[in-house]
Amino acid sequence: MEASTPPAKKKLIADWKTLNRIFIRPEDDDNRRALFKHMEQILFGLHDFLQKHVGITEEASLKELADRFTDTLIQPHPEKRLSEVISDLVHQIAPHAVNVASPYFIGHMTSAIPYFMVHLKTITAALNQNVNKAETSKVLSIIEKQVLAKIHRLIFKMPTAFYDEHVQNPATALGCFTEGGTLANITALWVARNSLLAPKGDFNGCEQDGVVAGLQAHGIERCVILVSRLGHFSLRKAAGLLGIGNRNVLSIDVDAGNRIKLSALKQCLRDIQATQGRTRVIAIVGIAGATETGSIDPLPQLAEICAEHGIYYHVDAAWGGPTLLSEKYGHLLEGIHLADSVTVDGHKQLYMPMGCGMVYFKNPHILERIAYHARYIARQGSVDLGIRTLSGSREANSLVLASALQIMGSRGYSLLIEHGIATAKSFAAQIKKRPLFQLVTEPRLNILTYRVCPPEIKAELESADTLQRRRLNAYLNDMNRGIQVLQREGGVSFVSRTTLYEKNSLEDPIVVLRSVIMNPLTTLKILNEILDEQEKIYRDNYL
Repeated sequence: MEASTPPAKKKLIADWKTLNRIFIRPEDDDNRRALFKHMEQILFGLHDFLQKHVGITEEASLKELADRFTDTLIQPHPEKRLSEVISDLVHQIAPHAVNVASPYFIGHMTSAIPYFMVHLKTITAALNQNVNKAETSKVLSIIEKQVLAKIHRLIFKMPTAFYDEHVQNPATALGCFTEGGTLANITALWVARNSLLAPKGDFNGCEQDGVVAGLQAHGIERCVILVSRLGHFSLRKAAGLLGIGNRNVLSIDVDAGNRIKLSALKQCLRDIQATQGRTRVIAIVGIAGATETGSIDPLPQLAEICAEHGIYYHVDAAWGGPTLLSEKYGHLLEGIHLADSVTVDGHKQLYMPMGCGMVYFKNPHILERIAYHARYIARQGSVDLGIRTLSGSREANSLVLASALQIMGSRGYSLLIEHGIATAKSFAAQIKKRPLFQLVTEPRLNILTYRVCPPEIKAELESADTLQRRRLNAYLNDMNRGIQVLQREGGVSFVSRTTLYEKNSLEDPIVVLRSVIMNPLTTLKILNEILDEQEKIYRDNYL
């Protein structure tokens, strides 16, 4: 019996009939069943789906993948049905994405999200609200102001009457959503710059007349931003965008705990005072959860210094801010309420999908210093949220966060945060027990660094002179780079790496392995397996 010939695939045509179908009813019954099969896995079995379809790292090299995507021609007619595209995404694209939800992925500040976030994000996409203006968001703008007030209250702890006055007040703003911590930090320093180079005499402020005119009006030759050496690189981006110049982000030394060294900061301020006003400080930035080490600057002392010198005080709590939800560890951010502004990232320890940053301001009127208006939107006196944001069109991430807070509650988030910190401390203890490893930075929150350092090299380092120590560290640096790359390419687990400085000396860089513990499924057993794998890589390649 001859095999039957499969029916020829129907050619897809772009016409009004097809366009109407795509907008209203995109698939026939057979294709819809195939589509629902894939979507059901994602919507109701997210973590199983990720484990099945997404690799921990790449199975193919980036070069090999790049060679697959070189066609640059947009075809005039449709190439595939939606169900076919979804199937390709699942079977061809997803395996070469990174499974950041794996409990063995402990290298970056991107992790698993609760399954319900996908549902909330789907609804947000379907509503397609633009919270830049009330005419395209209505109740979503109201919800955004409410959730901003909730997080503002968590940070600044103002009286209830304060929030009753400002929660839905169109004339004030407690903060704004951005697409990430970078834009949040830029927004805060934008406000700080405009506060320093404020209107004076015939000068209308640097927002209108420019930075050069502002410096001249205020008799200033140079503006600087002060932050520890561990400050996020978004601060340098901000200085470049704001016309200050990224060389004027001055890096202050850190102490043994990787916190800004107050004595070095005070000396820097004395040097600035010696310029007799020719150099002025736009802002001092405190860090609440450094990207590389998780360390927290002495926030109360920084507030005192800023108050003494009349300097704007910003805290970058993109990582550590949600720790305030924990009754057990919230005290680690003591003094954050004294800041003028605070950055928090929703897509970090609030476990939201990517693309959610926030910045909060103690003064509900200060965002007027960056307000913009237009004839067709954000008119004078309107309730449009876009009046006081750097972003233009913007999706309603606030709806996802507002819903997540209702689903999780502060206690739910507290459990996640406490698990991360406790597990990081246990991981540090395990590293100390293993002769092959050296713990470099203790976890203050849920980030720690360590390196492979064989016992015989540890012994040599203890008695080595400067040149010997640098030679040994150079060898260890190459080894740790290699181990990190080989583990990543193995595709089972992942830690990241960074470079710190031994004894605070820029001439003594040390490459370290960096772990971020935030996945609630990451256990001490898994962490020991990751260490076992690193030990095996060492034995197989460096003995």
